Amino acid sequence: MENTIEHIIAVIEPKHQDETVRNKGRETLVDFIAGSLGGIANVYVGQSLDTVKVKMQTFPDIHKNMVSCFVETFRKEGIRGLYAGTTPALVANIAENSVLFGFYGVCQKLVLKFTNQKRVEELNPLGNAVAGSLAAFFCSFTLCPTELVKCRLQAQMETEAMKQKDHPRVKIGPLKMTESILKTEGIRGLFHGLSATVAREMPGYFVLFGGMEVTKHLLTPPGKTKEEIGPVKTVVAGGMGGICFWTFIFPFDVVKSRMQVAGSGGGIFPVLMKIFRNEGILALYNGLGPTLVRTFPATGALILTYETTKKYMNEAIDTL
Repeated sequence: MENTIEHIIAVIEPKHQDETVRNKGRETLVDFIAGSLGGIANVYVGQSLDTVKVKMQTFPDIHKNMVSCFVETFRKEGIRGLYAGTTPALVANIAENSVLFGFYGVCQKLVLKFTNQKRVEELNPLGNAVAGSLAAFFCSFTLCPTELVKCRLQAQMETEAMKQKDHPRVKIGPLKMTESILKTEGIRGLFHGLSATVAREMPGYFVLFGGMEVTKHLLTPPGKTKEEIGPVKTVVAGGMGGICFWTFIFPFDVVKSRMQVAGSGGGIFPVLMKIFRNEGILALYNGLGPTLVRTFPATGALILTYETTKKYMNEAIDTL
């Protein structure tokens, strides 16, 4: 009898382990796909104001405020100018958010090991913030090269205007821009500003996920869970997380844009101090206005798309 029980356990245990591995793989794949779709929503909602942000950060002497920058760009370059860099932005956001949310679920489970909670849904805002920060480290490596191409495309008009008059001015697309960077700077050129990207992403996503989870907690009625707050409150929570993100990390984003577009040499802090000494502390917040206007609906759309996609994909898989 005892041998029979041991035999049954030996047969069942591997099957149980295989099922656990499959479930973990399924969860990661769902997070990956949902994050990709969220990234697409994020770009189309906020791209025009992202262009304004990059121009104000990189050329503060040319663009003094958000409205004039928007109008001037539209007047000289049209709607295509406002949506310059959309292709690399899509690539960047799909890459960033698929990796971010794919690793976010993994990092949540890692954080669980150091808490008393048994389920991811039980994690408090601090636990989710730590998981988001850890996941951001991995997504920085996919984000940096694509965002570098995006920033250079967005600032192309101003960069060309600074060239010598006898120097031919040409406007190129994302593939030609990537080819040009590889030709003149090598593969390392695509990772120019990586240190600033990591310095921006890790603390940034700590406050984004923390701010979002705190907002969800405050918006959750008694007797309900944060998963039941509905789409409008989900957008509000995502938007508040986005505002926390950009307000906290904006100086590092200015440094990153300068390093990537203008080729400012040195590390993060030498460039940061150079801007501070030569242009003052306000220069580190050039472009914050359009960023905050953009980020509320854009990040709200990102989180709503991610959570809705994840919910319906899990429901569809469970019915199979």
